[in-house]
Amino acid sequence: MYDHTDLEALRDASLRMQGWIRKQTFSPGHEKTLRRFSSWEVAELIFRVNQNTFRGRLAADPSLPSGEVEPDGRQRWFSLDEVNELRRRMRVNRRSLMPERPANRRAIRCAVANFKGGAGKSTTALHLAHAAALDGYRVLAIDFDPQATLSHSMGLNDVSEDHTVWGIMARDLMRETERMNRAAQGAESGRALPQRRVPASIADTGLSDLRASDFIRPTCWSTIDIVPSCANAAFVEFASAQYRHVNPDWSFFAAVQRWLDALPPDAYDIVIFDCPPAIGYQSMNAVFAADILYIPSGPGYWEYDSTTSFIGQLSEALADLHGFDAGTDFPAGKSKKAFLDVRFLLTRYEPGNDLHRAMKDAFGKVFGERMTVHPIEHTRAVEQSGRFLSSVYEIDYRDMTRETWRRARSTFDAAYGEFIGHVLTAWKQLEEEQ
Repeated sequence: MYDHTDLEALRDASLRMQGWIRKQTFSPGHEKTLRRFSSWEVAELIFRVNQNTFRGRLAADPSLPSGEVEPDGRQRWFSLDEVNELRRRMRVNRRSLMPERPANRRAIRCAVANFKGGAGKSTTALHLAHAAALDGYRVLAIDFDPQATLSHSMGLNDVSEDHTVWGIMARDLMRETERMNRAAQGAESGRALPQRRVPASIADTGLSDLRASDFIRPTCWSTIDIVPSCANAAFVEFASAQYRHVNPDWSFFAAVQRWLDALPPDAYDIVIFDCPPAIGYQSMNAVFAADILYIPSGPGYWEYDSTTSFIGQLSEALADLHGFDAGTDFPAGKSKKAFLDVRFLLTRYEPGNDLHRAMKDAFGKVFGERMTVHPIEHTRAVEQSGRFLSSVYEIDYRDMTRETWRRARSTFDAAYGEFIGHVLTAWKQLEEEQ
């Protein structure tokens, strides 16, 4: 017979193995660090300018960051902060190297979601975040998945559930309940209405006193922050039903949206949500807060079937919530949840595989222009990056043949290029900040 104590023992053994893996994967201090980028990468892959032009700009202005020079003097290597300083200060053919950002608009929010595990949600979210950071954008990643793959890939492991999305929701429950109680006491009728109370298990946590920024953690990428997740955050799916029963008027599904709205509008450019493989309380909070819905899927029939089920169940869930909670969970002035864009992205695609090509055609026929043109191809470098909890952008091209690395990077560059194009189109549709 096996009970919870046996499961705890198995978990503890697994956590010890995780610690050993981190020692092999990260720096000697067990912390993830970001490598430097060669002058070749900075010029041709990040700034997209000729190497000689880039070197000429560096030689002409000694005040620009010069990076670290290899012993043989052939190559310079720049930190991400140095890359961004170069981006701010350099112009090429009178062209700014700063990324495009619509004026007077808050950060654009994108949810990466699907029903099926293994569809590539965390891999897609990780690579889009890293590509956007290399493009000069400030990124906030939010890990809604208790499996915490995105958090671990960003180098975060020792995370308390109080500082995850669950903590944001619990804080919102306390603050919204307090606000409702104040409004009830000040009712024009002069008759005080019954006071709502939150469970002591939440009220005594002190979460209500935290600032919005207290849930955000830095990563080894200086322009990427994250709201991490952890395995203990899984109980939000059980606790949320209880919390809604305690305060039925609480607009639960707008909790993360309210938290994001409390951040300074210019703190970030792009917010990326990594959703769990289910339609539940956490994923629906992500859906309600998102401007764009990105749906990755593998190239097999079962992935196609799962994707079909996902969009069907998501549609039903949004319709049900519209009828049940209109006016509380939906933003003021809007009668239903609407996305600025919805896109389907094929992952783990092998162009030489007949089945994959057939499924790509099937996806395209069904989803039409909603289907992205460039799938994410499955390559050896992509497989290796997953084993080492890194993105292709973090792997040093000297650790493999440059052609292998270039092929892997090019597939994500193409996917990101489409992504940022859709983002900019949707971004311009956002209302201007007052």
